[in-house]
Amino acid sequence: MFMGEYHHNLDNKGRLIMPAKLREQIGSKMIFTRGMEGCIFGYLPNTWQEIEAKLAKLPLTKRNARNFTRLFYSGAMECEFDKQGRVNLTPTLKEHAGLVKECVIVGVSDRIEIWAKERWESFSEEANENYDDIAEDLDDIQL
Repeated sequence: MFMGEYHHNLDNKGRLIMPAKLREQIGSKMIFTRGMEGCIFGYLPNTWQEIEAKLAKLPLTKRNARNFTRLFYSGAMECEFDKQGRVNLTPTLKEHAGLVKECVIVGVSDRIEIWAKERWESFSEEANENYDDIAEDLDDIQL
């Protein structure tokens, strides 16, 4: 399970170092794709296979299903980490997430999310203001 918030910068070659604490769980490779709210999602290969199975069940007759799977898969890439734990994300993914320099890597259960620092701060500030309301809307969960 991934959790925590980590701040790292893209280096001068556009590579992002993955925090050592997360790398221990990840291993040598991960699949990255477009995430929601303007971030990048990162999945372990076994979790990616589960997502693929779910997406394969979406009806081809539904435009939103076709559009979502196109964008989800076209942005996807399998990455191997170098010896220093760095990953080189594609320009498409960096553009999607607005990554220029400062990044925030967030552990979110079965995935990691990579955010541009400004986007994360904006999202986090708004979500924190509505934290109780968000929790109240989640009828199916008891903490």
